[in-house]
Amino acid sequence: MAQPDAIEFVPAPPPGLTHVEDLDVEAAKPSAEHLENASITEKKAVADVEREYVDGDDAKPRTGLRRLFRSNPSLEFMREVAEANTQPLDPVEVKKVERKLYWLIVPPLAIDYAFYYIDKTTLQYAALFGIKKDLALSGTDYSNLGSIFYIGWLVWAIPGNLLLAKFPLSKYLAINIFLWGVFLMAQAGSRHYGDMMAFRFVSGMFEAVADPCFVSMTAMWFTRKQQPTVIGLWYAFNGVGIALGGLIGYGIGNIPSTSLASWRYEFLIIGAVCSLWAIAIGFIIPDAPHSTKRLTRREAVVVVSRKRDDYHVVEKRQLKWDQVKETFKDVKTYLYFLLGFFANVPNGATSNFGTLVVQGFGFNTFNVTLLQIPYGTFIALMIFAAIYVNHLTNHLNIRTYLMAGITCLTVLGFALMAFTKGTAPRLIGYYLTGSSNAVFVLGLSLITGNVGGSTKKVLASAAIFLGVAVGNIVGPYSFLASEAPTYRTGIIVCMCSRAAEIVVILALRMCFVIPNRNRDKKFSEGDERYDPMGVAWGDITDKQNLHFRYVS
Repeated sequence: MAQPDAIEFVPAPPPGLTHVEDLDVEAAKPSAEHLENASITEKKAVADVEREYVDGDDAKPRTGLRRLFRSNPSLEFMREVAEANTQPLDPVEVKKVERKLYWLIVPPLAIDYAFYYIDKTTLQYAALFGIKKDLALSGTDYSNLGSIFYIGWLVWAIPGNLLLAKFPLSKYLAINIFLWGVFLMAQAGSRHYGDMMAFRFVSGMFEAVADPCFVSMTAMWFTRKQQPTVIGLWYAFNGVGIALGGLIGYGIGNIPSTSLASWRYEFLIIGAVCSLWAIAIGFIIPDAPHSTKRLTRREAVVVVSRKRDDYHVVEKRQLKWDQVKETFKDVKTYLYFLLGFFANVPNGATSNFGTLVVQGFGFNTFNVTLLQIPYGTFIALMIFAAIYVNHLTNHLNIRTYLMAGITCLTVLGFALMAFTKGTAPRLIGYYLTGSSNAVFVLGLSLITGNVGGSTKKVLASAAIFLGVAVGNIVGPYSFLASEAPTYRTGIIVCMCSRAAEIVVILALRMCFVIPNRNRDKKFSEGDERYDPMGVAWGDITDKQNLHFRYVS
């Protein structure tokens, strides 16, 4: 099997620091079908665009509050994209633009995700540093604090995702990050259990849009083949966040005794950094190819045109009710929800009880914080390994098999934690459970690559993250206070949840493979409507677009 070009996998340094002479120009050229009758094809493509863009709110002036909304691409811009799609793009030009995109989009998203995960782990470090005693927590109070965060997330998931379709992505993300930082700092001022419950509920609401924003940005800027790699690059920074959280926790724990408890410093410091970074990303990350000043007009056209084979249209600010109806009738929507749910019952448990479980292995408070560093490192390495293997096997279309295989490692990890006695095997098992993050990276890429239609994509993304929220609500309650510090029942529940996740993954594969086979069969029988190389300009779903083929 031919090895992939490394430039397609990991971004090169910024333009000017490397050469592109070695690019395989011939391999990047389109097939002969794309070159025949170019003038006729160009006229037809432009006509299709004009038919699509004469309706809706595109002609309405953006005045007053409408100026806050996401701008739709102009008809002139879409004409240029349609014209570009009739000709082969210069592969050297494409690579130059893609390098620029990698350095413009991926590093800020990666830093965001590190903060995002550090934020999620503040409660478990606070547990190490005395929050239970200071707030007089008893019974299920601590589990409630873990779950209420995701109840807030659940309440705001659908409204937040619908607003995501209306407002500029980077500005919308920045505002939410800023506010979650503010309410993280507010948690430091909690005087009793009720205060903390209220602040964590609101924090969960503002974090509900983070993952969908990251996924939408990735889908907007990168091709379907690149999306697993890009998601993996920024998602790997949750491992970095865990490692940094361990270092921060260790440092805060060693602050000399003051009138302020150590756990309050945890919330204050991390919340302040999050809010400051939010202000920066509102200016750093561009909102869309057609509206950013960070790209030339030609570069913006290339960004969109290079996705011509992805069944992709430029996202518009609109809500289509036929797509809403189809989303709720599509069985895959419910499988996405179950994927999020079964993947996050264990996450809800370990993100709140992980440090307490490790402490139960016999380690002291400071050693527990340091042991999170190799755990976070292992998570990052597993994500990089998964996206690399996925890249190598992309032509085989076995992404779901790869997901199921990695999930088996997490089942093994929880089994070691539940059924062995020694410190070493239980700690190894704890680290193996971190493999699940690589699975979720590949799972998110199924959403970005397998859902057509702007409205349906937003709702499908909401479905998986609703599952994430419900799983994180349920998970902490499986860890019974009476079983501390071993929490055997909770660990077994996590193991069973991972096993159920494998079943969901394989069910999703069937939902992708069967339609692909049916459409391929009809095309082989001469029905040109099912041509996988066809391009549909309208904002239509994966079911409506007969050219569409699923990644499985």
